[in-house]
Amino acid sequence: MTSETSSELQEILRRLADRSKLRSEATLQADVRQLLLTGGLNLADHNLTVDLETQVGDRRRIDIEVGYTVIEIKKDLRSAAVLRDAIRQLTGYVKSRTDQTEQRYVGVLTDGVDWRAFSLQGDALVEASQFTLPKRTDGTDLLLWLEGVLATREEIVPTPEEIKRQLGAESVSYDLDHLTLASLYEQNKDLPTVRLKRNLWSQLLRSALGAQFKDSDELFIEHTLLVNTAEIIAHLVLEIQVATLSPATILRGETFNQARIYGVVDSDFFDWVVEVPGGESFIRTMARRLSRFAWANVEHDVLKVLYESVIGTETRKAQGEYYTPDWLAEHMVEEVIDDPLNQRVLDPSCGSGTFIFHAVRRYLRAAEEAGKPLGKSLDDLTDHVAGIDLHPVAVTLARVTYLLAIGRERLLSEERKLIRVPVYLGDSVQWEQRLDLIDHDHLVIRTGTGDQLFQNELRFPEHLLKSSIKFDQLVSELADRAADTRRARGRVPSLTEVFRRHAITSEDQHQISANFQLLCRLVDEGRNHIWSYYIRNLARPMWLTREENRVDILIGNPPWLSFRHMPEEMQDVFKAMSQDRDLWRGDQVANLQDLSGLFIARTAQQYLRAGGRFAFVVPNPVLDRPYWTGFRAGRFRDSSEPIDVRFTGSWDLRRIRPHFFPRGSAVVFGDRVSVGGARALPIETVRWDGRIPRGASTWRTVSGSIERNAANLAVADEGLVGSPYRARFTQGAAITPRVLFVVEQQQSGPLGLGGGRVRVRSSRSSNEKTPWKQLPSLEGIVEAEFVRPILLGECVLPYRVLAPQRAVLPLEGNLLLDGEHPHLERYPDLAEWWREAEAVWESNRRSDRLSLREQLDFRRKLSVQLPVPPLRFVYAKSGMHACAAIVEDPNAIIDQALYWSSLASRQEGDYLCAIFNTPALTELLRPLMSYGKDERHIDTAIWQLPIPLFDASDPKHARLAQLGALEADFVSRLPMDETRNFVSLRREVRAALLTSPNAEDLDQLVRELLD
Repeated sequence: MTSETSSELQEILRRLADRSKLRSEATLQADVRQLLLTGGLNLADHNLTVDLETQVGDRRRIDIEVGYTVIEIKKDLRSAAVLRDAIRQLTGYVKSRTDQTEQRYVGVLTDGVDWRAFSLQGDALVEASQFTLPKRTDGTDLLLWLEGVLATREEIVPTPEEIKRQLGAESVSYDLDHLTLASLYEQNKDLPTVRLKRNLWSQLLRSALGAQFKDSDELFIEHTLLVNTAEIIAHLVLEIQVATLSPATILRGETFNQARIYGVVDSDFFDWVVEVPGGESFIRTMARRLSRFAWANVEHDVLKVLYESVIGTETRKAQGEYYTPDWLAEHMVEEVIDDPLNQRVLDPSCGSGTFIFHAVRRYLRAAEEAGKPLGKSLDDLTDHVAGIDLHPVAVTLARVTYLLAIGRERLLSEERKLIRVPVYLGDSVQWEQRLDLIDHDHLVIRTGTGDQLFQNELRFPEHLLKSSIKFDQLVSELADRAADTRRARGRVPSLTEVFRRHAITSEDQHQISANFQLLCRLVDEGRNHIWSYYIRNLARPMWLTREENRVDILIGNPPWLSFRHMPEEMQDVFKAMSQDRDLWRGDQVANLQDLSGLFIARTAQQYLRAGGRFAFVVPNPVLDRPYWTGFRAGRFRDSSEPIDVRFTGSWDLRRIRPHFFPRGSAVVFGDRVSVGGARALPIETVRWDGRIPRGASTWRTVSGSIERNAANLAVADEGLVGSPYRARFTQGAAITPRVLFVVEQQQSGPLGLGGGRVRVRSSRSSNEKTPWKQLPSLEGIVEAEFVRPILLGECVLPYRVLAPQRAVLPLEGNLLLDGEHPHLERYPDLAEWWREAEAVWESNRRSDRLSLREQLDFRRKLSVQLPVPPLRFVYAKSGMHACAAIVEDPNAIIDQALYWSSLASRQEGDYLCAIFNTPALTELLRPLMSYGKDERHIDTAIWQLPIPLFDASDPKHARLAQLGALEADFVSRLPMDETRNFVSLRREVRAALLTSPNAEDLDQLVRELLD
């Protein structure tokens, strides 16, 4: 853009942004047209003109028309009446153009400042996106917004930033596509084929993700959009002119099949779009938008970026989906795959294909360096790098990523032969040993859905799985023949040729014929179009478990799914399978246990040959927490096929910044060895420190910022009792969900409430979880004796307790009441509050295991506090620094964010405070702390330190108690605004304590005590 053009553009923007000037619609119209022409929107490259006053018919004229966009201009859209009339007018224009061209048109309404984009849903316009032009702007944001509407830029390099900007959830393109797709689904969701695919999708994800999976139409729509996008990209990678193909041809992969590239685009859960009215137009528009990118020379897993930019952070977190950064996957691949031409590699939880991408690139580089002919390289590649995932969206993205890794030039080479992309939809863990999938030497696929009591079954002799390609071709051919239109005319296709072509023996022909008849019935019921895809993919894990098909390398990032987030039936199976392999560390730490360990043990057992190697990204507690002791031992002795592994090392990644997962991470390496040859994870590790440069995606751009040093892990010994205080301390009560208990006092009103009663309302917090944060507050009157002070973690500073919060707790003296207790009726106000709280709990709880009373007194952590001891010591469960204080309030209830113990004397409390609040203790504790994003989970790890019981006759103990009392007095006199955030207040107190005259003596004494 020349300086002259830039100056003109700035003048146009200034005029558009100034509503104060008197201006006509004609003037605005001219300015908008000139903005489009001078804004660098590549209109000329598309032979697009910006037409004014184009006729629609009935003497109506469109203000501005450009490409597939209609723009209506108004002087000022701030009036609701003007806006309503303008939308009605624009609706007529968009509908006329859509009917005339059978293309999806976008409607834009603007007054120069307010810009709104609309999509036609049925006969009505629905707003998809809005942009407000600020008074002072260089116009970049507006032009990006307009480009998203017009889709006119060409040869866009698909960097992560561009993918997010152009296609992510914040883009106009996404808004328009999502709105249209949601409308299509809503209008057609009761069609049998749509309903079937929706149900099978739901079943698979519930199996894959457990309680993390939140079944919703919204998520199904987002997944459909992602898969449709990925399948169009797959065509564009090979420079296939999607504009010349029918949408059904695109989504069913017919062009790939003709080119003998199989397993990239299939009839799957998400091609329902082309089976409903309006779906083909939607796919054509998507294809046009995606054709603007230069997909041929991608250097990383762009589809991971696409997925993360469409599926929101909260949704991915709730489903346990954490994708590995490209640079880490690249470096792990280089580290582990040291003979790529002779090692077979499998990622058993491949996600969008990040590890697959780099493994494919590693193989092809090695083949080129070895002078291997391209045809032979590609022929062998698909037997050397494969992936499995139970997430159907991930599988589609990974298949396209596989193509991106091969690259357009190789795929278009005349040397290329048949390629079958080996990325499969399957259950790598094979829960319950997959007794539901293999039965009496047959692969069994149940075809019923919903609540059907008896389900028809497709059964294939297991020996047919020996050749994956032949089995896939047999299943595809049976499905195609079942859907053959000749059947509708009474001509049933013969299977004789099928039997001959696939060498089906006479013993198997009866079963294959029965399968064919069932597929025909499914077609007649409108429930076909999916079974070929479903059968072929679920068979793959079974094929790979055969000893002759096992791989040399397992690599990837297994699912991180905590026990507490699994559904009850999954918890039972997980516990049984973990116990069988000596991975279960007891019910007391059940909620801390994670699927990733069982996943590694199970996949090594099923897919890794003897002597094979593995490398997996894992939660950081794997390295040193006591509840991972069984996993670190490397002896996975289940009853079906006991195996041992020899751990060879680890990378400790917890100190990398910024964090790339919500939890600290690590990498573990090992080999599968003969039973009896197990070796525990070495205490020696490689500790990584450094800050990842912004936007870095390759190891080359990251390695210079990372410092790697040998270090020893501070492994927590689950059998070690470092301090006798461990047995005395208890975690506080689970006063959750807080909307039902924690309250703020309200004004009583002009007439008061009578003695002993208070008006209260739920105290809300930004930290509330779904579904509680969406619920309305409870409000009412309660007898004052039941509004108790509660100490949360945020109420405790070093040596000092802040004002407690208040909670409605049904405590009659030392008795915990509930709706069944007869004493509750003595207190009508409390009874009314409690019954409303119970009703909310019953309607929104995740499990029916606990009543509200049982939740409040979970593991007796509330009732054990009664009667309240006169003097207690508390310390915060979480934080990067230990923090403790003495509690003297005889009515306060301790919350679960604190641990507490009664005190024999004030002197003992001063002694413990002196130890806990000293920087020396935090320094000694930090290697023992669990990780989230930082060392911040203290819990009971502190008792691994040898803190002795207080002995007043010990001079060192007495001196510590004396200094603790002095420090408590020092902190009590600090001026402090207690309304500030507790994190800031704790930091302020710690800084002040460093200036205390006793700081040095205290630090030295604590080090001597705990040395």
